[in-house]
Amino acid sequence: MTEIRHLSLPMWTGGSLDIRFVYLVNNTTFRLTECPNKGSAAIPLYLGADLFCNTDIRTENHPRQHAKFAKKGLATKLHFSSVYRFHGLTVPTSNNSLWFYSVQGLFRIAFELFNKQDQLALLEHFQDVWKSRMNDKPLKMSYSLSKQLDFDEEPSGEATQTSTSTGENAEDNLHPETDTRIPPIRQKLHKLSDKLLQTQPDQLETVEMLLDLTESCIEGDLAEKKVTEVVKALLEIKQRPDEVYSSSLLCCVGRWLGRQFHNANVSVSQRVESFKTRHIDRISDLPAAEELSRELFPEAMRTLLLHWMGLSEEASVEKRRSEYPILLLILEFVNHNLITGVAHVLYSSLICK
Repeated sequence: MTEIRHLSLPMWTGGSLDIRFVYLVNNTTFRLTECPNKGSAAIPLYLGADLFCNTDIRTENHPRQHAKFAKKGLATKLHFSSVYRFHGLTVPTSNNSLWFYSVQGLFRIAFELFNKQDQLALLEHFQDVWKSRMNDKPLKMSYSLSKQLDFDEEPSGEATQTSTSTGENAEDNLHPETDTRIPPIRQKLHKLSDKLLQTQPDQLETVEMLLDLTESCIEGDLAEKKVTEVVKALLEIKQRPDEVYSSSLLCCVGRWLGRQFHNANVSVSQRVESFKTRHIDRISDLPAAEELSRELFPEAMRTLLLHWMGLSEEASVEKRRSEYPILLLILEFVNHNLITGVAHVLYSSLICK
């Protein structure tokens, strides 16, 4: 019985983009790691699904777009042997195929559909790739790939020497069961070690924190305190004020916080209902807004709004006391749990309108 190989495509991340890719060696062969030999004929191809995922083009229209670019030699459908499966991708086993784009196709999509920040990120990273592939012939409409060169290449003396020079363990070539994600990670670590000497002194602390976090992740000891320190360091990277309208980082953090707070609604509702039951006879004589919000709503929600409204620790007592009722109203509305009489009146008024 043929052994199934589970593959994880290498990924480039920049701006708001995560783009997976492969290297097309010839009409039947591919690889996931960059060929160590300079001037290699292996063509980098970029996953079409990743190129279109942040655009306004609907998913059901993607195949038509792929076919349009394939006619121009900028895209191709790669049909993989049935022995290959892909982590993180839903691929019908009946055809086991995916659409990919050349670097020329990547730039064509970018300048037609991406925002300026993502276009700039692509230009900065891929311009050397584009220059090195200028003489490539147009892609065929499709390729049938049955061989993965990362594992299937013959361990000749030359190949073994090259593998050793790039720091790869010979076992990666001898044992097909080795996780295919390891070689590209190892290759990236070696590149990072070379760049470390060029790192600015003020960046070294963040780099060290990231490496410590990576080590903890590998060892399965990912403490929340350590994650918090790293995230705080990354978020403190300075941004221009006008970037608040276009920051992909802020959008990502906003989405994540929103989902976490939405998922917490059940526990918040339970606490509010318990509070109402205990205070059923004193509903018109509730505690102060600050005390009430502290008792009923998670600290993270209050912290977000406090800093958003300029009511952090530096704010005066009078300012906090005067604006805390507004903060409490916001928490009541966004959590769909009304407590105060003002919230009930305002909500009824808004619903009637």
